[in-house]
Amino acid sequence: QVQLVESGGGLVQPGGSLRLSCAASGSIFSINAMGWYRQAPGKRELVATITSGGSTSYVSSVKGRFTISRDIVKNTVYLQMNSLKPEDTAVYYCRSINPVGSWGQGTQVTVSS
Repeated sequence: QVQLVESGGGLVQPGGSLRLSCAASGSIFSINAMGWYRQAPGKRELVATITSGGSTSYVSSVKGRFTISRDIVKNTVYLQMNSLKPEDTAVYYCRSINPVGSWGQGTQVTVSS
């Protein structure tokens, strides 16, 4: 099973940007779908997904602000986050959706002035 390691989180002011990375220990070429999730106190949600064909989808609260992408050569999935809001504060995780994969350690994103 491919292991995933998230990075790129941090403290940013409202309106700022961050790019999260999800580095895989092996090839992601054969993974049918991958996603970025976030966990805030009492709530976990799927934020963005990308399929092996490159199709993407987003939860409504981040549409137009977040962009998921992947680099097959680097075996890395990215989440570009722009116009960040305090409500985006959470621990962000990437995970293989199909096939279902394990959870990584996540990366903390804090949006605060």
